[in-house]
Amino acid sequence: MRPRSSHNGAVSAPSSLLVRADESIASLAPGYFALVMASGIVSVGLGMTGFGAAARALLVLALVAAAVLVVLFALRALRHRARMRADARSPERAFGFFTIVAAASVLAVGLQAEGAGGAALALLMLGAAIWAVLGYVMPWQVLMTRDGGRILERTDGSWFVWSVASQSLAVGLSGVRPPDGDAAHLLGALTVMAWSVGTILYAGIAVLVILRVVHFGITPEQFQPTYWVSMGALAIAVVAGTAIYEMPPVPMVEAARGLIGGTVVIFWCFALWQIPLLVGAGVWRHLVHRVPLRYEPALWSMVFPLGMFAVASMRLGRSEHLPLAEAVGEVGLVVAVLAWAAVAGGLVLVLARALAASRR
Repeated sequence: MRPRSSHNGAVSAPSSLLVRADESIASLAPGYFALVMASGIVSVGLGMTGFGAAARALLVLALVAAAVLVVLFALRALRHRARMRADARSPERAFGFFTIVAAASVLAVGLQAEGAGGAALALLMLGAAIWAVLGYVMPWQVLMTRDGGRILERTDGSWFVWSVASQSLAVGLSGVRPPDGDAAHLLGALTVMAWSVGTILYAGIAVLVILRVVHFGITPEQFQPTYWVSMGALAIAVVAGTAIYEMPPVPMVEAARGLIGGTVVIFWCFALWQIPLLVGAGVWRHLVHRVPLRYEPALWSMVFPLGMFAVASMRLGRSEHLPLAEAVGEVGLVVAVLAWAAVAGGLVLVLARALAASRR
């Protein structure tokens, strides 16, 4: 059936809106759940600093955004399955699917803080199931099935989301309080495993990204906001590490406690060291080479690391009695809130313009 037309031959506004909406769903970025991750972690940070009402409002917004994205991804799977399969084989886009896992875990942490332990556990179980599937299927699709291009030349910061997904599960699992001893032993083992896998993945991905830059270089256009995840992955390892260190003493946790406790400060220092480097790269990209700074989904992958570093700094400062780290975290949270507001404003403006254009 052809779209209805007005008397002058123009496509009617409702039909035009549906066409634009379907085009947007077809091109939906796999990493769009970074919006939920960013909103959720800023909510956690606000809750840690006593802004309970703002934290709850942002958590509700993150839950609504997650629900909307679930519907949009389901529609994309039904209507544009070939595009999704292509994304799963693309080195630049495939690892964005891991934002689904991290978003579920971050929401679970927020719900735990609000006392909704049952809903949090359900989200963690869902995230763990998706993580187990994607953790084996997605790398195979990228490295073995491929889409015809060279892999190393196309390795980028989005690969670090694989590590973030693992660490996010560790953070969420560390907040679960099982009713009996056997469950506590299993939970401790799973939490330490998720932290360990995320840490090793970070090291391997970092090597690949460095090799890519050394061998092929990187242009200003290629330096996407997703490179900030390299810092965020370290920050979430700090959060997970401090949480594991504070877990009840079960065998696996006791075996790893010394190692984890000795790494969190190192990880935090390296994350802090990366921030001026990433800021400088942004200046090089946008001010020196004048790449336009406009809204894109990848910007949420910059907001999330900022929020996660703030939370990591405050957690580390309070756990290890480091006032300087906690103060850094409080300043970092202000930056994260401002960054979230700026990117959210950009998203609203883009949606408003699209809606206005569809009515013409």
